[in-house]
Amino acid sequence: MTDTLTEGTDPSRTRDGDAGVRIADGIRSGIVAGHYPPGTRIRQEDLAAQFGASRVPVREAIRQLEYEGLVTVVANSGAWVSRLTLAECEEIYLMRERLEPLLLRYSAPHLTAEQLERLGALAQRISAVGADTDAFLALDAEFHLASCDGATTSQLGDLVRRLWNSTAPYRRAYVASWEPESRRIAHEEHHLMVAALRDHDVEEAERILAGHIRRTRRQLAKNPEVFES
Repeated sequence: MTDTLTEGTDPSRTRDGDAGVRIADGIRSGIVAGHYPPGTRIRQEDLAAQFGASRVPVREAIRQLEYEGLVTVVANSGAWVSRLTLAECEEIYLMRERLEPLLLRYSAPHLTAEQLERLGALAQRISAVGADTDAFLALDAEFHLASCDGATTSQLGDLVRRLWNSTAPYRRAYVASWEPESRRIAHEEHHLMVAALRDHDVEEAERILAGHIRRTRRQLAKNPEVFES
């Protein structure tokens, strides 16, 4: 095997960096999936044992997740999965309402026929999940992120993903309480967005996406109990 390390590179630091990324990815996925609810204590020793790593990459992972807003670190105390107030969540959704359509504008002209077919298939799969919250959330995230696969941006894409992840635990609780009509509307908006993208009507796709996010924001505001647990 060819050694890819440059001269003077400390191999242990490279290994720690790789492990830190792996641990951050694992914790992030767990938070988004609801395995670590808001307010959960993040213990470095538990993570080191879980991921088979030393404390150094665990600390790196926690620093990265703190930067993303998913983890709150209190000096001389520890780290916890971040909590959001309703006001904070509304602010994030207002940001998403403006930024995600912009990211879609970057993406739409470059989506291939195959990518559009994938979006259509994802919309169909989402419509078929029924009341399965986990399946809906996983496919919904895949759909929205796939709609932006055509974008090449230096900062906007990463920012949108961070904003998306930061509200995931609260959106999970909200979606779990949906009535059938709420699900029907969400499914319809996905299909309308795909239709607009296929017609190369970027402005209509942006309008549908902004309304999609706005409706979620307004419904979350009507369910303050989501933020009290």
